[in-house]
Amino acid sequence: MADIPKIEEILEEIEALEGVSEAILVSRSGMYIAGKLPTNVHPETYASMFAVLLGAADTASAELKETLSSVVVNLEDSRLVAMPNGPKAIYVLRVSKRVKVQGLKDSLASFSTRLQEHL
Repeated sequence: MADIPKIEEILEEIEALEGVSEAILVSRSGMYIAGKLPTNVHPETYASMFAVLLGAADTASAELKETLSSVVVNLEDSRLVAMPNGPKAIYVLRVSKRVKVQGLKDSLASFSTRLQEHL
């Protein structure tokens, strides 16, 4: 069983990265696991939509014989970044427009193993 307090602690460390305002973890099947959600969103709906979005993008990239790195949704004032975290989970991060996705991915590498240990 997932150690939610430990996962929350790690997600708070991710939110301390420059430009990251929200970080949640979602299962590949679309279940909300942990993290700070945006105000006024329905957790199950928000989480499941990112699982669908990442799943569709993963299927499209497989057709192209490439590996999916991330999905970025550009909003008016921020970005939503969804990226795989191992075989069980997906990161969903709200970041400022100035955050470089590759740099973010590099920063998350050190957190991924720790999060996977607690899933």
